[in-house]
Parts: sequence; structure tokens; C-alpha cells
Amino acid sequence: MGRLAPRPLLLALLALALCRGRVVRVPTGSLARVVGTELVIPCNVSDYDGPSEQNFDWSFSSSGSSFVELASTWEAGFPAQLYRERLHRGEILLRRTANDAVELHIKNVQPSDQGHYKCSTPSTDATVQGNYEDTVQVKVLADALRVAASPPPSPGLSLRQGEPFQLRCVASTASSLHTHLALLWELRHGSARQSVLALTHEGRLRPGPGYEQRYHSGDVRLDTVGSDGYRLSVSRALAEDQGTYSCVVSEWIEEQGNWQEIQEKAVDVATVVIQPTALRVAVGRNVSVAEGKELDLTCNFTTDRVDDVRPEVTWYFSKTPDSTVPGPHLLARLDRDSLVHSSPHVALSHMDLRSYHLLVRDVSRENSGYYFCYVALWAPGHNRSWHKVAEAVSVPASVDVTWLEPDYQVYLNASKAPEFSDDLTELECRVMDTKRAEASVRFTVSWYYRMNRRSDDVVTSELLAVMDADWTLKYGERSKQRARDGDFIFSKEHTDTFSFRIQRTTEEDRGNYYCVVSAWTKQRNDSWAKSKDVFSKPVHIFWASEDSVLVVKARQPKPFFAAGNTFEMTCKVSSKNIKSPRYSVLITAEKPVGDLSSPNETKYIISLDQDSVVKLENWTDASRVDGVVLEKVQEDEFRYRMYQTQVSDAGLYRCMVTAWSPVRGSLWREAATGLSNPIEIDFQTSGPIFNASVYSDTPSVIRGDPIKLFCIVTVEGAALDPDDMAFDVFWFAVHSFGLDKAPVLLSSLDRKGIVTTAQRDRKSDLSLERVSVLEFLLQVHGSEEQDFGNYYCSVTPWVKSATGSWQKEAEIYSKPMFITVKMDVLNAFKYPLLIGVGLSTVIGLLSCLIGYCSSHWCCKKEVQETRRERRRLMSMEMD
Repeated sequence: MGRLAPRPLLLALLALALCRGRVVRVPTGSLARVVGTELVIPCNVSDYDGPSEQNFDWSFSSSGSSFVELASTWEAGFPAQLYRERLHRGEILLRRTANDAVELHIKNVQPSDQGHYKCSTPSTDATVQGNYEDTVQVKVLADALRVAASPPPSPGLSLRQGEPFQLRCVASTASSLHTHLALLWELRHGSARQSVLALTHEGRLRPGPGYEQRYHSGDVRLDTVGSDGYRLSVSRALAEDQGTYSCVVSEWIEEQGNWQEIQEKAVDVATVVIQPTALRVAVGRNVSVAEGKELDLTCNFTTDRVDDVRPEVTWYFSKTPDSTVPGPHLLARLDRDSLVHSSPHVALSHMDLRSYHLLVRDVSRENSGYYFCYVALWAPGHNRSWHKVAEAVSVPASVDVTWLEPDYQVYLNASKAPEFSDDLTELECRVMDTKRAEASVRFTVSWYYRMNRRSDDVVTSELLAVMDADWTLKYGERSKQRARDGDFIFSKEHTDTFSFRIQRTTEEDRGNYYCVVSAWTKQRNDSWAKSKDVFSKPVHIFWASEDSVLVVKARQPKPFFAAGNTFEMTCKVSSKNIKSPRYSVLITAEKPVGDLSSPNETKYIISLDQDSVVKLENWTDASRVDGVVLEKVQEDEFRYRMYQTQVSDAGLYRCMVTAWSPVRGSLWREAATGLSNPIEIDFQTSGPIFNASVYSDTPSVIRGDPIKLFCIVTVEGAALDPDDMAFDVFWFAVHSFGLDKAPVLLSSLDRKGIVTTAQRDRKSDLSLERVSVLEFLLQVHGSEEQDFGNYYCSVTPWVKSATGSWQKEAEIYSKPMFITVKMDVLNAFKYPLLIGVGLSTVIGLLSCLIGYCSSHWCCKKEVQETRRERRRLMSMEMD
């Protein structure tokens, strides 16, 4: 067999490893800069080892053979004495652009700066690979760029809008290298600069922002004159063309396939001043015309333009004398082509070249207001375009349309006045003594409210409702919601009568009310215009009110009783300043402070509303569902009874009474609420005292082993028969090292022996059993790590009284016990170790098999045996 060829993948990896190494780069080729400009040489490094931030050293050589230290990013004493002064002045500096890149800046380049610049990086690599320096040649050219204005700049060029003007400058270069020139015409307004038109170094014309349309229409042009002349031509000057024009010339050279600007010069050519066109517009003032007649107005304007300009005349109408308000009504317009745009009852014509006539036929009251005449002058531009050269607006002409308005009086009275809160209030607004009210006049109303103030402060009126000419009613902010709820009702009883009803008058409604009746006149276009407003005298709505008073007294007919007896409490109610009251009663119980489970907890037991409907509130004792009764003895007296009282019923009992006042219809309003004095239930007993504790033989178990916890109840004091005791037992757990989380109910066993286990999302099981009269066992089977934490139990004792009834004692809690669940290390790592050993054995055998096959078939060499010649020995005789 022949020798095997190397694998392609191995060759590629070998080539990649040999080619990798540090690379330092500066611009390829040579750089050319002009004397006095700034030289910037970038340098970067890649494919290096060590820290991400690299340092750079720069050296200079005028001939390219012997280099002198120039600047360094990490060694302050690196530069030669020759360049330290320039470094100190800031003419030579290094600017880091990235961790692996830096720029060398040399300001005000001189001929002595021409030569070779070398950028090198100190080594931070583990092995020396690649290049650690790179060199670029810099040529310093003489300043051969010449820029001047032709003719020399004048102090000012005064023009009128629409007149043409031309500006010219000359630019040339005598550079020894092949360079291109770029030229830009720039307009300067103070400190703001704007590009007008540019000729790029590639010979392309490019208009500045805002000059695109004028450039494409031919209004702004850039032409070359001779070999070095550049002319800017503007056919029609505009107001924004005013300012100082500069000719900016830049010189460009091609480096590494890209064009680089190496020099720029600018010269002011001229200052252009655009003289505004004088335009004055005048209209007659204070015109009065009778309704139904014609309105005749004349607009005259004067200007100093004598060339070919065309006027555009527009008439505007406004209700205010300010012509700058948004949305003035346009009456008529005559454009620059003498075409008239107007409505049928408005005519516009011109009497002569500077005078225009407006005629409004059949004027009405809505035509009263202010009339403006707007005139704009347009001058022809390039390519049949037009430019606006001046515009002006006249002083407004006041026009008053006189007519005979209707005469009437408005009267307001309260047909129903309230005496108490929630009473009905009704106001009537009447139109009387009507004169000169024709069929084309209709009346609408607006209602207003004004609050009473004892001081002299000015109180603004609040709009309640306003009616438009088309009978549309709009509500004010004060009455919007109450009108939607039906509490405020606005109506029109007759053509001359309007009413306002408040279904439930509140104290906030007290104050002054007045109405405003508006007269509307029908217009020529069948619309309605308001002609007159008449105010009524205010009506005062007020009633004397006092605070509602509600007093509740509770008493106990039988002050002494024992557990198991009936508790009775009566509540007597008295009220003042409440109209036709009805009462609702709520019985509350406050547990004594000594109850540690919920100290000072107020519990709602039973209630009776104003319609005598009884409802159980938070009475949760299922064995005594009918054990509490609340009944009405009289309209102002109520009785509460609790049968078969228990020790757990001890506490303070009160009557919470709410007085309700009727509202119109079947509604009720809450007037006042009172709380009675407390009646205490306190059982003075010398019975047993119960305590609870938790015990476990195995506070620390291994995962999978059962957890056993005993809840042990101890009894102190009087001895009890085991048959006279029963317990409700609850087990809780807090799965944390502290008690900072909410407890979780695990299982419970009531006094009848019924076990209830809570739903859990874990694999371990729970069991709860009673092992003796006073011991209860909780077991966690198949424990897991999540079963660790603090475990405790709560016990509610039940004791049989002498009468044979069961009495519920106060609930008691044990102290928590912390349970730890550990992991069995041997069992946890047994199977992973067996699997690891098995996999290692299989992999070792597989490696031996692969090595044997490779040596037997892939690396076997063919050996060629040398051929031997078979010759017989010659006999001695033949010799």
C-alpha cells in the first residue's frame, strides 16, 4: 500500500494556526496634505493576545531609514527632544478612538513634517507572530489654491423682489498632484449658514435645502465662466435671498480609492439686500346699514411697483376686530387671473387697477361684524411661475346692521319650595309682556345657579342647562350626572313657559337660581341667530336645617346568668331632626382582649333592615343556626336573644342602629347612625385550664422515613371525666426556617372523630389519629425535602356542662417544632456511580477496538522482497 494523503480538515487547521498573529495597520499608499492644514493618521491593531487596551508608539523619519521617536500612549519620556515643545503646545497629540485604535493629529503641517510615519505596538502576546509595526508616507504640498471674488466684493447689492442678480468668483490651483476642486455658494444670515448651490469634486450640481424647486425650475443656476470662473445666477430675487453670499472652494485628492478633502478656502462675494415692496390697503370705517338692504364696501391699495405685477384681492368677515384669529370667514376672492370666487349673495368687482368693490345683498343681523380686505401682489418668475412679492391687510371696517329687536320681560317663581332635605323643588320661568315678536322669533331658556356667600366675595354663576335654537338641551358640569339620573328635570311647558324640577333637593342645592330667556331670529338661509338675552330676578331656595341626632341605649333585663342559659338584650332608639325615620339594627360582638387568637375582633352576628327583614351576618355556628333571634318590639325598640350560650360567646355586645329617611317613591336615604353602650357577657368559672404542646422522637429524619409528631393536651385545675371532654385538633406547618410565611393547614380531627386532610401537591402522605384521650398523632409518610419546617397544632376543647350541653372553650396553640429532612447520600449517589463506571468501561473497550482496527488496516505497509537468482555450482572439472 502507498502512503496516505493528509486529511483536508487537518491541513485547514494547520494553516489557520500558522497564519494567526498580531496585525498593525495604517493607511496604505501615501497621504498628501497642504501646508497649514491638519494631518490625521489612524492606526489599529488586531488579532492580538493580552489586555484589550493596547498601547501605540509613533516614530518619524524624513528619509525612511532612521526613525525618531514622536509620541507614545504609555511612555511619557518616549518623544525626542525635538518634538516635546510641539506636544506641549498641543500641535501634536494622540487621540484614542478605541481600545485597539488610535489617531495621530498634527496641526498646522509644515514642509518639515514630510516623510515616513511608523506606528508600532509593544508586544503583549504569548508568542511572537504577525507584524508589530506599519509605515505610511506623508507628502506636504504647498498652498496652491487661489480663491477671490470677481469683481471685488461690494458693501451691498440692493434689489427689489423679483429682480435678477448674479454673483461671480474665481478659483484655481497649481498643485503638483492631480487634484479636483469643489465649489459651494453659501448664504449667511447672521450666525446661520445655508447652502444655496454646490458643484462637487465629481462635477455634479447639488442644490441646498430649500432650493431644490428653484434649481429644477431654472430660477437658481451655477455656470462656469472661462477656466476659473464660477457664476451664481438668480432670475427672481425673493425676500429670503437677503444676506451675505460666500464662495467656498475645497481641494480634493484621491487616496486609497476614495476622495479626501485636503484644503478649503472661502471668500465673501457680496451682501444682497432685498428691498420690500411698499403696499398699503384701506377700507372705509364704521358703516351702518339697515337689515334687508345692500352693503357696499370699497378696497383701495397703493404700491411703488410699476412693473408687471398682478393683484389678488380677498374679502374676509369676522365677529372680532382681530384679523389674526383662526378661521375668519371668507366672503369673496379675485385671483391674479381676475377670476372671482364668491357666494350667490356676494359680488366682487374692480372699479379700476387699484380699487375693488364688495357688494353684499339682503344683509341680516348675522352680517354685523368686521370686514377685512387682503391684497397680495404676484410677480412672474422663470418658466411661467409666479412669486408673491408683497401682501397686506386693511384695518377692519366695522359694519352694524340695525333692526328692531323684540321686547319682553322674564319672571321666575318657585311653584314648590322645599321645607326639608330631599323635598321637591319646582321653578317656573315665564316670558311676559312680549312686543314686536314676529312669527320668525322663538324663545329658549338657560338655567343658572349661584351659591350663597355671607362675605362680599364675587361668586360666579354655574350653568345648569342651556337650550339652543333647535330646542337641543345641553347640561352643565354641575347638573350633567344628576340630570342623567333623573334627579334634575328641565322641560318646556308652553311656548312662553319653562320649568325646572329637583326631585331630591339636598343641602348643596341651597342658593340662588335664575333663568335667561334668549330670543332667536330666523335668518335668510333658514338658520337662527340669537338677537337678545333677558335675565330674570333670582329666586332664593333655603330651609333651616339642624344636624340629625340618633341615641341608642342598650340594657340587659337579666344581668346574671350561667353558661347554657339565654342571653337577652333590648335596644331603645330616640332621634331628632330626622323626617319619618325607620331604623335598621345590627348586633355586633367584640371578643375580650384576653382572646389571643383575634384580640379586639368585632363580629357581626344578625341584622334587621328598615323593612323588618332579618339576616344572619357572620354567625357560623352550624349547631346553633336558630340560636340567635332579633325582633322589633316597637318602632323604636328592638330585642336580641341568644339561646344556649357558651363560654366562647363571652364579649361585649352592642346595637348599631341606622336611621333611614324616605325619599320620593320607594327609596330611602341614610340619615344617621348610632352605636349603643356595650353589654358584657362574662362567665365567672373555675373550670379546667387546657394547654397544648408538640413532641417528636425524630426531629431530624432521612428522606423517605416517616415523620411522627404528637400533639399532647394537658389539663390543669378541676379533674374531668374523659367522657366529658372532646377536642377539635388542627395541624399546621410553616415550610421555612423562620415563621415569616403563612401557615398551611395539613389535617384536622373534629370532636366527633372525623379526619379531614387538605389537598397537597406533594408525593408524601399524611395521617392523623387519636392515640389516647389527650394525645393526637400526625404522621408524614414518605417524607421529602420540602416537608421540612415548623409544625404546630391548635386545639379547641369542648366540655360537657352540668345541664348536659357541650360548651366550647377558647382555642389554644402549641409552640412550633422544627423538623429537618436530610438526604441519604449513599442511596443518592449509588446509581450515578454505577452508571459512570459502566460508561467508562464501555468507552475504554471501544477506544481499544478502534486503535486495534486502525493499526491493523490503516497503518500497515507493504514490504517488497528482493529477488534472488538461483544458480547452480559449477563443477571443478569444468574449471
